[in-house]
Amino acid sequence: MWSRRRFLTTGALGSTAALAGCDCADRCAAPGTIPGGEERIRSRALKMVTTWPKDFPGLGQAAKDTASFISMMSGGAITVDVYAAGELVGAFDSFDAVSSGSADLYHGADYYWTAKSRAYPFFTAVPFGMTATEQLAWIEGADGQDLWDELAAGFGIKPFPAGNTGHQMGGWFRREVNTLDDLIGLKIRMPGIGGEVMRRAGATAVTIPGGELYQSLQSGAIDAAEWVGPWNDLASGFYREAKYYYWPGFHEPGAQLSIGLNLEVWEDMTAAEKLLIQNAARAANNLSIGKFQALNAKALDILVKEHGVQLRRMPDDVLAALAAATRDVLEEIAAAGPLERRIYDSFRESLTQSLRWNAISDAAYLAVRRELLGD
Repeated sequence: MWSRRRFLTTGALGSTAALAGCDCADRCAAPGTIPGGEERIRSRALKMVTTWPKDFPGLGQAAKDTASFISMMSGGAITVDVYAAGELVGAFDSFDAVSSGSADLYHGADYYWTAKSRAYPFFTAVPFGMTATEQLAWIEGADGQDLWDELAAGFGIKPFPAGNTGHQMGGWFRREVNTLDDLIGLKIRMPGIGGEVMRRAGATAVTIPGGELYQSLQSGAIDAAEWVGPWNDLASGFYREAKYYYWPGFHEPGAQLSIGLNLEVWEDMTAAEKLLIQNAARAANNLSIGKFQALNAKALDILVKEHGVQLRRMPDDVLAALAAATRDVLEEIAAAGPLERRIYDSFRESLTQSLRWNAISDAAYLAVRRELLGD
């Protein structure tokens, strides 16, 4: 039975040896002592910039977890200093900082980089798109990672999933949305393709860093705000400024968070170091999904029972209009270039396969469970 102490003191043996496929104990003794350069874990200090506010639960914690796993799995040979948004660079400057080499890696949501490529949102979330497990199926089980690598390499970055919020909420609204007309002129914070879809439905969608959302709601600069889900939204206190909390989150049914490493830093790593980074990100991804599922449920009860938040379902005609606009936007993105087309086609093929399977697996089971057991 391996103790935590032994894992921490023999990190390269406990993790790297297994990851690199090493089966010889005398060759896998400790960090930095393994002969054959491709299996070595070398000492290095990395700087991680994030798009998240300082000490923020969920999203910010996923960044810290990723950094912690990298350090722990390397036996302390690789350290990662984590900088919240604004500490080293602004939230939306993280991408450029890593691309240029002024930082080693970022943690964020890749749909923030839509100005770099309109295909980037596919690797976070698109409206009426993939759930967390479906996203994982595309990235890990199909060619999603290869396409993501190809897109990011053009900017000098190597990406990996490193967190997922699961299904998000539709957002906080100062006033009710009863018809499609209620969206016209509505000022809402919503990034990515969801924001573009909202604009086509008549709203004014903007992208604002998470740390500025509450003040924007409070001042009236925006009428509505989409952030994440009950866990993060409770911590942000949005319920004080807007009482209507809408579902379903059509725009982000499974928002994938990510790390992006400077490509030169990545290519300088040994095979063992690369596998360590990838598996640290996987561990953070897995932990994030579990935390969001558990804590969103608890936080929602608090919002409704203690703070008087009123849950509202987005009207059917509004959802139908948003779905139609989504189809148009996705087709436009696919037409932007050969890589965008391949990303879109791959995404759609994987989603279609998941839908067919879910029809007789998860979706069918959940319908039966609800029918027989109720809420």
